[in-house]
Amino acid sequence: MPSDAKILIVDDHEDTLYALESALAPLGYRLASATSGDEALKQVLRGQVGLLLLDVRMPGVSGLDVVRYMRRLEQTQHIPVILLTGFGADHELTATAFGLGVADLVMKPIEPWALRTKIRYLYDSYQRQRALEQEVRELRALVKDDPDGQAPGPRPVQPRPVQSRPDARVPPQRDSQAATSAKDRP
Repeated sequence: MPSDAKILIVDDHEDTLYALESALAPLGYRLASATSGDEALKQVLRGQVGLLLLDVRMPGVSGLDVVRYMRRLEQTQHIPVILLTGFGADHELTATAFGLGVADLVMKPIEPWALRTKIRYLYDSYQRQRALEQEVRELRALVKDDPDGQAPGPRPVQPRPVQSRPDARVPPQRDSQAATSAKDRP
């Protein structure tokens, strides 16, 4: 996932899209928008989406339908999703949303500061995760391409053989008691 992945904002009301784009603009991330679930899925499947801010209730394909479809595909199953709803807290909706693995369910009207904080955390975490996955793939490819099983780079230094000349390294020690008693003898 490139670091320039966009945040996709999906809502069927143009004024809500504008308000959300304005709230997220200070983050400096690339933003894109869609007005339907179908349009959102097309953009997600094209790639380059690093986070989805998605209205739950839209005509046609709902936000929950979009999430269900995304979770079935390997390429999209880990993209963080924040669901938005203007219909208040609903136990069934909450259970379904979190059961699908959404990152958060936010009630409208939205507090911009809180939304920016959540978006920043989720987007940056996802980007770091993708970068680490890419690094692991590259390292595995390097190891796979190395025929003798050695990782690329400098080879380990082999230790020098130990020389077997004890007299050259350590002078022999005399027994100090024996030397003293021999000196005392007449």
